[in-house]
Amino acid sequence: MSWRAGAARQTSRTGAPRRDGKVNAWRASWLLCHDREVSTVRDQPALAAELEARLALFIEQNRLPGGAAGVVCGDELAWSGSTGFAELATGKPTGPAMLYGIASITKTFTGTAIMQLRDAGRLDLDDPAVRWLPELRSLANPFGPAEAVTIRRMLSHESGLPADPPGTDWTGPAYQGAPDQTLRQAGEIRVQFPPHARHQYSDLAYQWLGEIITRVSGTPYDRYIRENILDPLGLTATDFLPLPTEMTARSATGYQWRALSDYLDPAPLMPPVWAEGGLWSCVDDLARWVSFQLRAYREPEATGRVLEAASLRAMHKPRYLVDDQWTEAFGISWRAIRRDDTVWTGHTGGIPGFTSAICFDPAAQVGAVVLINGTLASAPIAMDLATLARQMAPHRPSPITLPAPAPENYQPLLGIYAAPDLGSWLIRLEWARGQLVFTLAEPSGWRIVLAPTPDPDLFTIADGGSLPGGNVTFRRFADGRVASVLLLDSTWVRLDRATA
Repeated sequence: MSWRAGAARQTSRTGAPRRDGKVNAWRASWLLCHDREVSTVRDQPALAAELEARLALFIEQNRLPGGAAGVVCGDELAWSGSTGFAELATGKPTGPAMLYGIASITKTFTGTAIMQLRDAGRLDLDDPAVRWLPELRSLANPFGPAEAVTIRRMLSHESGLPADPPGTDWTGPAYQGAPDQTLRQAGEIRVQFPPHARHQYSDLAYQWLGEIITRVSGTPYDRYIRENILDPLGLTATDFLPLPTEMTARSATGYQWRALSDYLDPAPLMPPVWAEGGLWSCVDDLARWVSFQLRAYREPEATGRVLEAASLRAMHKPRYLVDDQWTEAFGISWRAIRRDDTVWTGHTGGIPGFTSAICFDPAAQVGAVVLINGTLASAPIAMDLATLARQMAPHRPSPITLPAPAPENYQPLLGIYAAPDLGSWLIRLEWARGQLVFTLAEPSGWRIVLAPTPDPDLFTIADGGSLPGGNVTFRRFADGRVASVLLLDSTWVRLDRATA
């Protein structure tokens, strides 16, 4: 059965392609907003139709078997849809609940696991990989000692390690996915350039990061990911091969590169692979994964059960520029793409038969997921769908929640501080949105966010504000009242209210 014959079965009586799309209801509070916001709600069917049309056009123009997609606004999967087939031989249609191999999007889960272990004090990002993988002592490194290959550099694809394990041939595909085997071959593997000298995307680096997770945690990599990330976030339709029987029934068939016919041959099975690209998932679960990332910018206290918001934001932050034009950069397991006036954070994936992409914009609180059971770069269509989703987001009010009171031990610290030697400058220490924050009337926007330490009078300056890094030390009178604060290199005296 050819692709075009199969597509005909997917048409309605009017001849228009049938597309499986849905729009989740927005919060009822929207209807209480002003006319412009109400009209946006009424326009949702038109926006949904446009999203469905964009996806269908992409699949049809590129003669792909099928695909599923979704757009995320904050914590909601605002729209999901699909077009085409999960399996050509039977004409089985695809859908948002269909499972696809998500390939290298798995790396974002691997990086999250590494950050969990970092935050627990069980490893450091600047640890040499050889500390946890002594087999790498035999690694051929003409640019320096084995210790130059660090966990941080592996996470950002700047370690100099080769792209793939020895013997890789993607035309087979031939791929060695077992880290114990590639570690035994470490003496045959050569570091290809000095660390931090250039970008080199490396599946091998992530394979070995998975083994570091296993050795540090004492838990097999796949079980660690399931117990510490997938289960806590409710990602019940995401797993590694072999999939359970009920999930296998929901799995799409992957198809090879197009040759000379519209009919595509099924892709050969990928050899077993884990940390660098082994997960299978669906639109619903990946939308939850995107929402979890966005929450780090909106509701920091809500992310801690898997990873603290500050650690998530550190993963997203561009660390290494891929090109001089700053069109692409890598953070910790995440990639940033500059497109027009937006920097999209995301990741793509590709294994034989499947391509995938997720992206999100923290400022607009929107994102997109695209899953395809064919071979074609999917990042552009994901950004196209997310850009359309941005049209929904500006009119959506932020949810109003009850403010959390300042912890009792923080209340004596709050107040106004002056630096007599710096003229008339005054700063305020406030409890705002669950954080201790120093603010200044001028310049506007200046803020220093404090992060606690075990010492109740010692804080560090956290990411998410001005001047990150450094210590902040509060000093007290003999009776325990706060007298002053040493902020960076200056002492600021606390001003108490005068009493009659």
